[in-house]
Amino acid sequence: MSAKKKVALTLPDGSVREYEGPVTGMTLAQDIGPGLAKAAIVIVVNGEQWDLSREITADSEVSIITKRDEEALEILRHDAAHILAEAVKELYPETQVTIGPAIENGFYYDFAREEPFTPDDLEKMEKRMKEIVARDEEIIRTEMPRDEAVEFFRDMGEIYKAEIIASIPSDEPITLYRQGDFIDLCRGPHLPSTKYLGGDTFKLMNVAGAYWRGDSNNEMLQRVYGTAWRDKKELKAYLHRLEEAEKRDHRKLGKEMGLFHFQEEAAGMPFWHPNGWTIYTQIEGYMRRKQREYGYREINTPKLVDRKLWEHSGHWEKFREHMYTTESDERTFALKPMNCPCHVQVFNQGLVSYRDLPMRLAEFGSCHRYEPSGALHGLMRVRSFVQDDAHIFCEKDKITEETEIFCGMLLEVYKDFGFEEVKVKFSDRPEVRAGSDEVWDEAEKCLIDAVEHVGLDYTLNPGEGAFYGPKLEFVLTDAIGRDWQCGTLQVDFVLPERLDANYIGADNAKHRPVMLHRAILGSFERFIGILIENHAGRFPMWLAPTQVVVTGITADQDNYVTEVYEKLKAAGLRAEIDLRNEKINYKVREHSHAKVPAIFVAGGREAENNTITVRRLGSKNQETLDLADAINKLVTESIDPDKR
Repeated sequence: MSAKKKVALTLPDGSVREYEGPVTGMTLAQDIGPGLAKAAIVIVVNGEQWDLSREITADSEVSIITKRDEEALEILRHDAAHILAEAVKELYPETQVTIGPAIENGFYYDFAREEPFTPDDLEKMEKRMKEIVARDEEIIRTEMPRDEAVEFFRDMGEIYKAEIIASIPSDEPITLYRQGDFIDLCRGPHLPSTKYLGGDTFKLMNVAGAYWRGDSNNEMLQRVYGTAWRDKKELKAYLHRLEEAEKRDHRKLGKEMGLFHFQEEAAGMPFWHPNGWTIYTQIEGYMRRKQREYGYREINTPKLVDRKLWEHSGHWEKFREHMYTTESDERTFALKPMNCPCHVQVFNQGLVSYRDLPMRLAEFGSCHRYEPSGALHGLMRVRSFVQDDAHIFCEKDKITEETEIFCGMLLEVYKDFGFEEVKVKFSDRPEVRAGSDEVWDEAEKCLIDAVEHVGLDYTLNPGEGAFYGPKLEFVLTDAIGRDWQCGTLQVDFVLPERLDANYIGADNAKHRPVMLHRAILGSFERFIGILIENHAGRFPMWLAPTQVVVTGITADQDNYVTEVYEKLKAAGLRAEIDLRNEKINYKVREHSHAKVPAIFVAGGREAENNTITVRRLGSKNQETLDLADAINKLVTESIDPDKR
């Protein structure tokens, strides 16, 4: 009889633990210490997550995931989906289960049931889930041959689950997980038992429709969404963020503040109202001055371009389904979904010398992209938008310098708009791309070298580069902790080659320029939506569409109120006058609801003394100031950040 083979496990700190034979992750955790054994939920074996109950039979590099680790969230949410499915099967046995993955911030499970779930049903499901957690049901992994598993689920009446398994190759082992009387198909890993989820870490949110396997030709299922976190505190914080997000919803505030609207006759294309357009033009003016300061020259290119240009650039193949087209003179034209090919056309006019580089061309380019109606979301996802787009044509050895200049500019802009925290992601080559691997190797190295030279911390975002080159993505964090990807910088060796862009070098020979695609806001529409939600509609003075409203307590002050209004306008402030015969508290409340930053109130005393009482948005206090001082104070606050 042969001796058991010893197993050596190497921990992250380099230490090694040896065992006389196969060992489970739970045994390892217990050997390290009772604290870890209590906290452990999954073991990572040679980079692959395993259940703690699985035996490790060969020498391996291992680490333990506890509930406090970031990786724990996906595991916990996946288990929450299984516990939801178990709860639904106990409450409504006729229901069939289908799939239930972890998703960002939570999980869902799709169910086949004729009778629609109601809000009361959600309450029952959540209550039963808590009971299942309290039962502390052990979660057990088993394997079964594919065909046997198909019959197993068919016999249970789980037709959808059997169909999923039947689509798996016959030689691939099927892993099943059982908890109590419930069993489900899953790759795992899972928690040791249901109690590890915790009864106060999850909440069911809502029910929506979903087609089986995402195909509109298939049956409509019921998708139950939930959220799950590592502890009660995280759950509470997330629910609070949702409440805040609802209050800050830019669609709701946009309507209340009279900024914009949408209608079916131009779905996904905003109608800007005077107040909204004021914000828009303020931002446009700021960006125009900032770009001029950094050496950009502004251009404007056609919105409608022959398909031949899009074919040459490669966009026709990659973006055709998102492009609006029209026929004229037996030619096909497309509304531009982006500006890059048109900017190359401007670069290509005339002879460009290396002395003309870097050439920085900027455009507030009006673009159109067809987005499915279900994907549209106020200003955040539209079909018609304007990019603060620019392209830098430079020599290869200038990529680092241009990246440094751009990053400095970008951080200044974000700070001026109130965003101090910026994350950077490096997105490398996607699966479908243009250009050779050698070209991509060089482009990725150039961009990595540049961002490291600038000293910015970054995380990798594998496979998310543009089809023509790698990119940096700049992510803002707003007032309630949400992340928004806005700016980009992309290194492109492909488009100059496709569109035959050249410059004459110091050696009098032709060379290809490198093309850096860059944006800071991304699109005006989306950035304004982000600003509305970040500030909850309470814009800083320089951006507020109406900066001050002046009104009187009674009609006796109308002449003085009119005089104050004229002085405010003369000082360059965006002012409005309110002479309505309404009570002052009503008028103040109405203008505060419209998020006007300052309200000037005049009574008899103010008119007599040439003063004004100032009420600030969000403050219960008020102060009476000399009129000239009050106006000067507002003027100072109203100066654009780049002019201060």
